[in-house]
Amino acid sequence: MMLTTTADEWWATAVGYCLDIKRFTDSDGDGRGDLAGLGAHLDHLVDLGVDFLWFQPFYPSPEGDDGYDISDYYGVDDGMGTLGEFVEVVRAARERGMRVIVDLVVNHTSDEHPWFQSARSDPDSPYRHWYVWREEPDPEDADADIIFPDAEDSVWSRDEVAGLYYRHRFYRHQPDLNTSEPEVRDEIRRIMGFWLQLGVAGFRVDAAPFLAETATRDGDADDTGPASTSGSSSGERDEQLDDDTALDESLAMLDVMRTFLSRRSAEAVMLGEVNKPRDEIAPFFGGAGQRMTMCFDFTLNQALYLAMARGDSGPVREAVESRPELTEGKSWGLFVRNHDELTLDQLSDDERQEVFDAFGPEEEVQLFGRGLRLRLPTMVDGDRDRMELAYCLTWSLPGTPVLYYGEEVGQLEDLSIPGRLSVRTPMAWAAGDAGPGPVVAEQERDPDSLLHFFRRMLRAYRGRPELGRGAVRLVDVGEPSVLAHTMTWRGRTVLALHSLRDAPVTVTVPDGVVEPGTELVELLTSSPVTVPDGAFEVELPRFGRVWLGDT
Repeated sequence: MMLTTTADEWWATAVGYCLDIKRFTDSDGDGRGDLAGLGAHLDHLVDLGVDFLWFQPFYPSPEGDDGYDISDYYGVDDGMGTLGEFVEVVRAARERGMRVIVDLVVNHTSDEHPWFQSARSDPDSPYRHWYVWREEPDPEDADADIIFPDAEDSVWSRDEVAGLYYRHRFYRHQPDLNTSEPEVRDEIRRIMGFWLQLGVAGFRVDAAPFLAETATRDGDADDTGPASTSGSSSGERDEQLDDDTALDESLAMLDVMRTFLSRRSAEAVMLGEVNKPRDEIAPFFGGAGQRMTMCFDFTLNQALYLAMARGDSGPVREAVESRPELTEGKSWGLFVRNHDELTLDQLSDDERQEVFDAFGPEEEVQLFGRGLRLRLPTMVDGDRDRMELAYCLTWSLPGTPVLYYGEEVGQLEDLSIPGRLSVRTPMAWAAGDAGPGPVVAEQERDPDSLLHFFRRMLRAYRGRPELGRGAVRLVDVGEPSVLAHTMTWRGRTVLALHSLRDAPVTVTVPDGVVEPGTELVELLTSSPVTVPDGAFEVELPRFGRVWLGDT
């Protein structure tokens, strides 16, 4: 298997698990999850087959955006534990064969961060140019996309203390950092170095396309504080960045981060939140230092739900065929559900409406006109076949699967929690726990539970590295509802078939896809199959899924 490559590129065949510490396990009964509780359930993740954990923000925060508004990048929120406990958990995970990556949220800070408090209160503050200020909102931002249109109507807000407007791509209590300032870039590297020193294996980079925010230095902003003395600083530019230049700045910031990361750790990864269409995502993988190790495949994810709504594999086929070719060691992040609303912004209005009609027609479950605030079990009315299909199909394609905590037991949302937070519900480990939906202990005892299905699927996945790393070839089996493809890597092949049809279907695998006489095994059930001469038929039940691997 050429261990020199596979050991170094550990992420290429790994399985990730995103978890929110404050909702995972409450060890002391205060109603908030903590590091001690997480440590007590690491073996659950080992048994599941997880290779790396992604911790959502656990830093001190006023919780104006569920922890993504950070007030201290060098600590652990008091309610979740201490730095000492963090190190213990990272070490305990590593001893069990699991690495840890953490959220890196450096597009913005909390407005309660000491940097912003200093910047707003004193024009001569050394932190003044760590943020983006103007006398009036930049007219170029009049048509800027509003990330949270339910709460904001502009990316500029006036700060009465400073007497100036400051830029915020997200909520107004999350002022944008001016990442073009050399001092800010140094601080970001310092943050990365701190957590690497404590044992993490990389970062999930939040809002990667929005990393560059440059202070405008036109006539009405000259009094916002001391200009930078660096020739590369945005402080010496005369015009606001246009869209292309802003992208270049974001990519340059990623170069800075990647170069530093590679220098400090040979194994560390950068996993990017990059919700961009196919023709815009390739630069986030490339460049100096090769930027992102992985980017989440939002295009595939949205195509999956459109395909499920239609009962037609076409959207997934198109998403696979349109993927840009990646260089060695790069990977797509695969997911069925994540911690935000189910974003459908890359679909057309009509396509998005198809998904709404199929999985969330009620207005209360739709968000921002672009997504759904439901978890998968609710969207498919608890249909186990359809749930299993979604995961098997997604994980059979090239990439690195990442589970969102609770998916392995069919975690439910709580619509009484506003907005996209409805899907961020606490785990129910035992009867009587506060979390909605299935109880982990009950599924543990039931061999037919969803939890045991995930364990079987993960065993099959981990035993066949061609599923994550292989070259994909789409196969025409004459039935639009069925996605058929092979994954081949270093002489081994898996043939995967997935039916999006709510009825049994028989398809014909063409001659030549698999050599006649090949001994195959159905990986999800361990059943043997011998391929006859010529084309052969495969019977699929409703929402059927089959992984056939050569022995």
